[in-house]
Amino acid sequence: QVHLVESGGGLVQPGGSLRLSCAASGESLDHYDMTHYAIGWFRQAPGKEREGVSCISSAGDLVNYGNSVKGRFIASRDNAKNTVYLQMNRLKPEDTGVYYCALCLPPLLPRYDSWGQGTQVTVSS
Repeated sequence: QVHLVESGGGLVQPGGSLRLSCAASGESLDHYDMTHYAIGWFRQAPGKEREGVSCISSAGDLVNYGNSVKGRFIASRDNAKNTVYLQMNRLKPEDTGVYYCALCLPPLLPRYDSWGQGTQVTVSS
C-alpha cells in the first residue's frame, strides 16, 4: 500500500515561515508516480472541519489556493524528486492545525477520503 507522507511541520512564531514536504512512501513505490496526479494540501484545526489549502496540477503549472492562504502560501512540486511542497509565509495563529497532503480534484477537493498522519503546524508566540 502506498501512502503520502507529510513532513516539515513544527512550532513557529506569528509572521514566520515553514516549508512542508509531501512524498510517496510504501511498497511498490516505483509504481506510484505522483507526477500523474494533482496533489493537494489540506488542514484541520482543532474542533474544525478539514479544509483545502492548495491543489497543484500534475505539471505544476496550475495552483488553486484557499482564500485564507492566498498571497501567503506557495505550493510547488519537483516531479524529478516525486515531491510536493508547501511554502508557508507570514504565518498566523489561525494557520495552526494538522496539515495533510493527498490527491486532489480542482479546485480544492480531496480525490479520496484517505488520509495519512499529517504534520502538525503550530503558530504561536
